[in-house]
Amino acid sequence: MTETVSPAIAQAEARLAWLREAKYGMFVHWGLYSLLGRHEWVMNRERIPIAEYEKLADRFTGERFDADALCQLAKRFGAKYLIFTTKHHEGFALFDSQLSDYTSVKRGAKRDFVREVVEACRRHDLRIALYCTLNDWHHSPDAVDALEDPAAYERFIAYVHGQIRELMTNYGHIDTMWYDGWWPFDAEGWQAERMNAMVRELQPHILVNNRNALPGDFATPEQHTTPVPGRLWEACVTMNDSWGYTTYDQNWKTPRQLLGMALDAAREGGNLVVNVGPRPDGSIPEVYDDLFGQVGEVIHANAEAFYGTDVADMDWINHGTWTVKGNTAYLHVQRWAGTELTVAGLECRTQAARFVATGEPIRFTQQDDRLVLHGLPAEPPHALDTVIALEMDRTPRRYLTGGMRVPTVPHCQYDPVEPNMLKMP
Repeated sequence: MTETVSPAIAQAEARLAWLREAKYGMFVHWGLYSLLGRHEWVMNRERIPIAEYEKLADRFTGERFDADALCQLAKRFGAKYLIFTTKHHEGFALFDSQLSDYTSVKRGAKRDFVREVVEACRRHDLRIALYCTLNDWHHSPDAVDALEDPAAYERFIAYVHGQIRELMTNYGHIDTMWYDGWWPFDAEGWQAERMNAMVRELQPHILVNNRNALPGDFATPEQHTTPVPGRLWEACVTMNDSWGYTTYDQNWKTPRQLLGMALDAAREGGNLVVNVGPRPDGSIPEVYDDLFGQVGEVIHANAEAFYGTDVADMDWINHGTWTVKGNTAYLHVQRWAGTELTVAGLECRTQAARFVATGEPIRFTQQDDRLVLHGLPAEPPHALDTVIALEMDRTPRRYLTGGMRVPTVPHCQYDPVEPNMLKMP
């Protein structure tokens, strides 16, 4: 019997299809905090008075901000979409809001940076997501006032919903509404059902995340790539330890670390979004181009092994890791062992093997569950990641037990914890 899928579920899956396929995005955090260079939460962490902090708005001119350059950097990495921070918790809007004078259009820059980014994304064939915090440390009344006074609450919620309405109305087709800053209210307090209904009425195709205290269309783990069971998930990570430009934070991830996160996302059926924090003048620190360029070279050369991949049911391997698409298993060899490479535990038969980047075939033999690749070069074709495609006779699966043979009766995995004990051979 064929299972019938409800129209609502089918429509939801159709809306999600592009995000499932995309795999990689780029976040941009830029605001008044960039001028101070001491982390994007500097106003809060240092308790800078509003009257003092808001003076930064006239110094924020963004004379070297180039939306096209941001899009080019995103594509260099391999990102298919860009998330732009339209307003962070400091309350300064990078768009033309009629509800506030605290905007880049009405203060120093006299520019609508959101419009510039949206239009650049369209020119560069990138999907666009607009980040907007629900919290606002500058607005009066603020969220704390709203907690304590019903009249303040009504004014604050109207302001929050009103600015989201502006973003959904004034910039044409937007692919994702990316909420953040959901404290101190729950979904009822934010009137999140009404918020999402408004967003979807204005942009029927749109996706919404889970940061207005409702589940949304996808989950958003932050600073880690832990899968969210049963949901599409998008991990957002910084390249150092800050989202905004921070002068003293030089703890940059290495290309190998960044590639590892990209592979984690692809292997586990999620997405990875990497952040860029432009300088106060809007220019992009050169370190991003170097990091994204090295990893992007691998992703672009082996695109089929990164984009549109499925969850990989493939046990760990000494040489690297796996991604899977259909009946093809992609072996990402990050530790090159020489002219032969052995893979054991396969529960499928290998039909063909090739280098993904060049298409060059690879000789192999398979005896039962043990596959040996022959005639490999002594040195890795790519030091970061040499990708080998293994075409299988069925959905790829690889399983090894802690002993030399796999038992024929049900048994738990290596670690006696619930997620592993549920998986049987």
